[in-house]
Amino acid sequence: MSTVPVPPSNYDASPDDALTAVVAHGGLLFIDLDETLYLRNSTEDFIDLARPGLIARLLLRTLDTLRPWTLTGGLPTRDTWRVGLVWTLFPWTRARWRACVADLAHEFRNEPLAQALDHTPGQVVILTAGFLPIVEPLVAALGFPQARIVAARLSSFEDRRNGKLHAALTALGHEQVHASLVVTDSLDDLPLLARCARPLRTVWPGARFRRALERVYLPGDYITQIKRPGENYIVRVILQEDLVFWVLSSVFVSAAPWHHVTGLVFLLASFWAIYERGYVDNDWAAQHLEHDGKLSTSFWHSPVATPAVQPWIWSIVLGAIGVTMLRPPEARLASFLAWLAVLAGTYLSFMLYNRIDKSTRIWVYGALQLARSAALVAVVPVPTAGAIGLGALALSRWVPYYMYRMAGKWPEVHPGLIRLLFYLMLAAVFAVAAGPSSLLSWTGATLALWNLIRARSELLPMLRRARLLTRERPAAHERPTERPTERQTERHAGLHEPATRPRHPTS
Repeated sequence: MSTVPVPPSNYDASPDDALTAVVAHGGLLFIDLDETLYLRNSTEDFIDLARPGLIARLLLRTLDTLRPWTLTGGLPTRDTWRVGLVWTLFPWTRARWRACVADLAHEFRNEPLAQALDHTPGQVVILTAGFLPIVEPLVAALGFPQARIVAARLSSFEDRRNGKLHAALTALGHEQVHASLVVTDSLDDLPLLARCARPLRTVWPGARFRRALERVYLPGDYITQIKRPGENYIVRVILQEDLVFWVLSSVFVSAAPWHHVTGLVFLLASFWAIYERGYVDNDWAAQHLEHDGKLSTSFWHSPVATPAVQPWIWSIVLGAIGVTMLRPPEARLASFLAWLAVLAGTYLSFMLYNRIDKSTRIWVYGALQLARSAALVAVVPVPTAGAIGLGALALSRWVPYYMYRMAGKWPEVHPGLIRLLFYLMLAAVFAVAAGPSSLLSWTGATLALWNLIRARSELLPMLRRARLLTRERPAAHERPTERPTERQTERHAGLHEPATRPRHPTS
């Protein structure tokens, strides 16, 4: 199994060199656990046993959204929160871990390193960022029940915040650490490697980091981990653009605004469960049908569950909740059927888009952006100003793609400014055709204001650069040399006519 490439360090050693050094070292040996002595990650494997998996995934996703570790020391304390959640809310996971740990140890024990440790004359200490209640039974199952373990406490953020060097110094003292040999795979251990006598950073064959519950499907996983990794796409685009435009285009015609907004959230989640499935198929087509398909690095290294049926189950359930909240009882069935038709049409359009040549994709992409921007109109009424806002949103997304396909590279565009311009242009056309009263509403005002706010970072620099052209006569020394006219040439040659033409005799 391939792993994510790891940058080199000054302490890199091959597995063979590390094994030779371990056997020869007669003093203290600090041996890392995860992806070293144990070829997986103990924390992730423990969380992976939480059941029901879907509930655990939802709670962990909520935790990742709230990011409480920013208050406790940052990302190093993230696992303390995650394990603490599972340990507290899914206590039966502890028994499952104790029952499974022997099989895990048998399957993922680093056999060459374990045998080298059996033959070393030195004292072995398992030094890990994992949590003591989890790693204790695992280390015993790996064949080292008598080894000393220095691990993080589950009841404190301090151990994860301070790191392994602090833990080693606290447990064994400066002198022991300075004379020790350290075997680890992690670049996070560079401070420890810099302080020991024999630093060995070794990446072992077969070592693999596998995310907990990665086989449990949850809408949004493919976007955040594969298609748009590191972009915070759900918050930055889906919520701040798609949801906001859906709300502003329709909320002012609702008698219960907050109820309406909640229904739109369910409706949007329903839509994106299917749109995300289109992304999955898009990457499949790039891998299998295109000779120059573009795939993110995460596509190869971050497995995510991509079932074919479950997204539809999620979408139908979420859509039914949304329609129920948004429509009166007598209109719910018709609205729900219309919504299913939108989902099916969007999915089929995405399948077509993924299977046609790239020059033709331009036009199908426009249909996809229209569905993404304006799918709600199948369920909720939208006034004229709202329809204009949704249309401007779709066009502002299509234009950069059109330019990309024409030029072969993504252009430097200003999507907020394009959206504002389209909104004002479409509004002007409707105002002339149907009268300005169709746009003088809270919907029209808030959409205009929101488009202006979103475009402000692009609009202000554009206004600063704008200037009027003036017709200025250049200075004499800057004037270009004038080319003589034909008449001037004739005069210089003595062929010019007299200044006064002779008068006709009869005049």
